[in-house]
Amino acid sequence: MKRRRLLAGPYLFWSVSFIIIPLFLIVCYGLTKADGGFTLENAAHITTPENLKALGLSLLLAFLCTLICLVLAYPLAMILSQSSISQSSFIVLIFILPMWMNFLLRTLAWQTLLEKNGVINTFLSFLHLPQINIINTPYAIVLGMVYDFLPFMVLPIYNVLIKLDKDMINAARDLGANSAQTFVKIILPQSIPGVISGITMVFVPAMTTFVISDLLGGGKVLLIGNVIEQTFKQGSNWHLGSGLSLVLMIFVIASMGIVNKYDKGQSGGSF
Repeated sequence: MKRRRLLAGPYLFWSVSFIIIPLFLIVCYGLTKADGGFTLENAAHITTPENLKALGLSLLLAFLCTLICLVLAYPLAMILSQSSISQSSFIVLIFILPMWMNFLLRTLAWQTLLEKNGVINTFLSFLHLPQINIINTPYAIVLGMVYDFLPFMVLPIYNVLIKLDKDMINAARDLGANSAQTFVKIILPQSIPGVISGITMVFVPAMTTFVISDLLGGGKVLLIGNVIEQTFKQGSNWHLGSGLSLVLMIFVIASMGIVNKYDKGQSGGSF
């Protein structure tokens, strides 16, 4: 027992220092005025037209990013799960490699590719094709989100699919089920935990991002993450920024709760 406590010591220290204490400070700042008095005005500031628009756009783009990642990731995860170990390991490595690079550098690379005189438009001009002008638009932000967060959707689904009981799938086919029926009745229900994990891991950072919208949106597309960042850094208003962060945390926790509830409902059913 003592050994377990000793092993848990570093984790407890990390959790208290970098999770509990920062969250406690955010709550304290968000629910107090500059003079230390209790208030809900900081959180209520989310109801201003500008902040509601930023929050609504953040939810929309996060939803689109999650949906696109799911549509792209599930077929890829199925292909990987049916490949040989050497092939799947190599392809997974290719997906993981960009994650070893700094997040800011990856986003800056897309800015270089998408800008009006960037690599893509230069190549299109060389081929005498019409240029694309999606930089500084929500489309560029969604593209950057999908690129950055796609591995977080692929890996959880892939980890679930490779653990599926192959005998169950073979039995379904022996009993006359075609590929579509096997997928709907056997594969998809058992892969729901991976899908839920992927949705959570993509939707939450997509909803709270501000770096991608800063670089690929050019400051013209304001998300709720940008509002909070500007409140802290430019306005130096920690109380207001913390209050808005609390509201965003409520949305994140609520979305995670809904997803986890659906996951439990699925896992309790029969296939």
